[in-house]
Amino acid sequence: MAASLRLMLLVLVLAYSSAFGPPALGGPARSPGHWRLPRPKLHRQHARRTAAPAMFGTRIVDYARRMLGVPYVWGGDSPVSGFDCSGLVRFVYDHFGIVLPHSSYADFDLGRRIARGDLRPGDLVFFDGVGHVGMYVGGGRFIHAPHSGTTVQITSLSDPWYRQSYDGARRILPNVPVPRGLRNLFGG
Repeated sequence: MAASLRLMLLVLVLAYSSAFGPPALGGPARSPGHWRLPRPKLHRQHARRTAAPAMFGTRIVDYARRMLGVPYVWGGDSPVSGFDCSGLVRFVYDHFGIVLPHSSYADFDLGRRIARGDLRPGDLVFFDGVGHVGMYVGGGRFIHAPHSGTTVQITSLSDPWYRQSYDGARRILPNVPVPRGLRNLFGG
């Protein structure tokens, strides 16, 4: 059990560090303050490295589905009082230790920009001049708190209004702390 837990932690650290750590020796930096480890040569290692963010997104969606049917309330941020769109996103991400602002406009400036064709569960999707936000659940659908008189629901991205007013997507990943014994390896 302890060995598998250590292996999972190492996979999470590698996934995080490949996206957010200091530059590897001789490797080009993607942008100031960000670096990338050399690409693993084995396809199996690449699959493990990308599994952690995908698992996180699936957990986000699974938790968000628990909010289906909660009434829309402007300014709402809990299943007891109801949700508005950014209140729902904030509540769900907060459950996983990620504090987001209660504003779709501010959320749009966070994380990494994601192309529509690269959406994964848990990605934030924005509409109507970024005045509306939801969470992608997969299969071309997203969960959101639409507007007064509705409840938290899952809607298709191909619904005419949402298709026309789509503004983009962002991926928010958790900060994975580097274990003390591995900090020097990852420059921390």
